[in-house]
Amino acid sequence: MRHAGPMARRSALAIPVDLRARLEAARLDLLALFRALDRMDLSAAEIPQRLIHQLFELDADYGEALWALDQPPSSLDLRAMLRDTLAALEQLPDALVRFRKTLPQRTRSTLPALELAVRKTLDPLEAYNMVPGRDPHNG
Repeated sequence: MRHAGPMARRSALAIPVDLRARLEAARLDLLALFRALDRMDLSAAEIPQRLIHQLFELDADYGEALWALDQPPSSLDLRAMLRDTLAALEQLPDALVRFRKTLPQRTRSTLPALELAVRKTLDPLEAYNMVPGRDPHNG
């Protein structure tokens, strides 16, 4: 019996060219939301804890993915990272809608404007807050 020749090499995994920008935007959007909420007169009981926790988890996932993009390609399971990161990015719009729907009615007219105002003031490097190995002040 003849043995098959060397296995054909799998094609390199293609990381979407916009992945870093999408992750940075998602983290900045969440940071704007968190800071806007912090500026509002809300008690902890008025903020849906389970849903905000989900947003914190997504933010952490995005930070971890930004860290992973800076690692040598051979040091990580890029296929798993990409799968998990894209799934986390897909969750954000629905998670935000669910979260906002459960906030008190009085916040629904002011929160979007406050978020936008905060978002405009954020330094793009703040997307790397708490990302290991990245000092936002050093670029």
